[in-house]
Amino acid sequence: MKKLQFKIDIKASADKVYHTMLGIDNITTYEQWTSVFNPTSTYEGSWDKGSKIYFIGTDEKGKRGGMVSEIADNIPFRFVSIRHYGILDGDNEIIEGPEVEKWAGTLETYAFHETNGVTTVTVESEVTEDYLDYFNTTWVKALNKLKELAEK
Repeated sequence: MKKLQFKIDIKASADKVYHTMLGIDNITTYEQWTSVFNPTSTYEGSWDKGSKIYFIGTDEKGKRGGMVSEIADNIPFRFVSIRHYGILDGDNEIIEGPEVEKWAGTLETYAFHETNGVTTVTVESEVTEDYLDYFNTTWVKALNKLKELAEK
């Protein structure tokens, strides 16, 4: 498992960046920046600490799939921690077995630090070796999309 870190400066308040990133007021802002990972990307659930949340998309045949996760921590406008622990396969949660074991328990965190109207977003994500190249390029594109949305 490798830990990746990405940072971007966004000319907007931490409040606005947080709301845009998580889709708090309008889920479409979340869907727009995460469409870089999957064009049908969305979530179901709550960003409240301790809540279960599904990060989902559909494949080319229209089948739902994604991650089963828990919001490990959420300090509004400052920090969000997501613990991934399963796979969503259609409507079935898979929380054990070889597919899940290689990455179960991995964390993804978002930190927001505002100075003089500029918010630095720091993303840390634990990934398996086979996804290293994909996430190294895709996270940069996704954060640039988030910047574009939040600076509107």
